[in-house]
Amino acid sequence: MNSDVRWIDLVGAVNVRDLGGLPTHDGATTAFGRILRADNLQDLTDDDISHLVGTLGLRDVVDLRSGAEIMLEGPGPLTRIPDVTIHHFSMLAEAGNDAGVDSEVVLPWAQQDGDQRSAWLPPGEFYLLTLKERPESVLGALRVMASSDGAALAHCAAGKDRTGVLVALTLTAVGVPRDAIVEDYALTNTRIEKIIERLRSTPTYADDLDSRPMTSHFALPEAMDSFLDLAEKEFGGLMDWLEGHGWTAEDTDALRARLLT
Repeated sequence: MNSDVRWIDLVGAVNVRDLGGLPTHDGATTAFGRILRADNLQDLTDDDISHLVGTLGLRDVVDLRSGAEIMLEGPGPLTRIPDVTIHHFSMLAEAGNDAGVDSEVVLPWAQQDGDQRSAWLPPGEFYLLTLKERPESVLGALRVMASSDGAALAHCAAGKDRTGVLVALTLTAVGVPRDAIVEDYALTNTRIEKIIERLRSTPTYADDLDSRPMTSHFALPEAMDSFLDLAEKEFGGLMDWLEGHGWTAEDTDALRARLLT
């Protein structure tokens, strides 16, 4: 389908789209207005909030950022909205007091070795690492989205890496084919310059982003393909990984009932 209809244009976030309109293996289609994906929501305007909450019926936000990121960025505007519940499920391994964590070591694309940064992980390997390090966050996030009584929105900083992993699992669980999952992931590329420009405006992310070339931030299809291949090789696939960590047939039914038309 035309991906343009899936984008949600806001002033304070630039990588927001609906997971509706995607096909499944059994001939169903994902419904609009059920699950959204986004980048950092710190800069949402009053009009943005009115559109998300009033027009789209947003009720649950799944925040995949680390505790340190949230501390450094401060409470976002949606935390002040009574109709919206924020659920925090960090997709990064965290240890110690968040207040003592330097911002440059909590970003999703950096491998951590004690308090020293080491080599950059290729995206597919980083995505696999999130499954190994935070399975409870993944399942918790999926169950929130499956049980929401309105629209649910998952986000991280760029809305690409951690959000991309969660969305890949979500779409896999409801039967969306691999090519559509990869295509959805790569849509972020059409807005990557605006995404990085936004993140560079905050000290939480600026130094790290400036240390690498723009090309390293792209949402390349081969990155998601690599993740799916690695998951297949190591776990037998994403569904096998989910089931191995306590995901049940009832969970799948609930997510399908929520997301499919």
